[in-house]
Amino acid sequence: MFALDKSIDFAKKKNDVLTIGELLVDMIAMDYNGSGKYQRYFGGAPANIAMNVKRLGGDSLIASAVGKDYMGDFLIDSLKESSIDVSLVQRVDESTSMVLLNRSNGTPTPIFYRAADCQLNYTDNIGMALMDSKIMHFSSWSISKKPIRDTIKRLISIAKESETLICFDPNYHEFLWGNDEDGVCYMKSIIGKSDIVKPSEDDAARIFGVDSPKNQISKFLELGAKLVIMTLGKDGLIVANEDEVFKYQTLANEVTDTTGAGDAFLAGFYTALVRGYSIKDAVVLGSATSAYKLKYVGAVVDLPNLEELKNIYQLY
Repeated sequence: MFALDKSIDFAKKKNDVLTIGELLVDMIAMDYNGSGKYQRYFGGAPANIAMNVKRLGGDSLIASAVGKDYMGDFLIDSLKESSIDVSLVQRVDESTSMVLLNRSNGTPTPIFYRAADCQLNYTDNIGMALMDSKIMHFSSWSISKKPIRDTIKRLISIAKESETLICFDPNYHEFLWGNDEDGVCYMKSIIGKSDIVKPSEDDAARIFGVDSPKNQISKFLELGAKLVIMTLGKDGLIVANEDEVFKYQTLANEVTDTTGAGDAFLAGFYTALVRGYSIKDAVVLGSATSAYKLKYVGAVVDLPNLEELKNIYQLY
């Protein structure tokens, strides 16, 4: 069990966070109803987290797949500009994946165009990078289609053997799965193999049906998750293990665009964890990272480092 007022004792490894999954282009509307022009942004939740961890002062890698097209070039160039090693990004004979998003100060409505992101195949290089990483992160996107689903399955086994913390974002969307598949059932099996899960209130409702946050958190814990962080939008978040519950109010006082707010939270949370902060303090720093991102359009913004964020929000 992860005690909320304690830090996590990580083995000494070269890399802080390895994210696996979608690297894609976010096309975000310049107005709030999606009827006008769209602007191209770097996107994909695991990619956002890797980029944000780097900007916060941590070490990160991403394993992903993009097309052999100019959108793929844009994404890889963006990673390189942030000094992220792109050797684990595969170029495949599919179009680079894309998501259309309305600009939103609530929950944005996505339209998915998926192709290359599903095509990540396991390689020994990815396996070795995982063994030398403190945290492995992936989301439900990565398990909704093959071959990347099989890649994730193999990496989970390696993570357990190498004492890498397994972190899962269960951002379930039914239409990402095939009509002949029980996505919820498979999601639940992955939750049981994860150390930390971070659902939003909406995610939990899509998996379990509408219920109170307290009851939803209990369901994740009953499936085998060791720590649950449920984000509640403007109402902050709740973090809980089997014996403890901690609720924290949002630090956001300016909301321009919510795209990637959860990814920013996780980046701050992970960076703080590997720096030796307690789980509670890491949650607070994750909240500060999210609050800073909310002031800007796009999932990845020019974040200050973790120490500067502490000063901006007068933490500790």
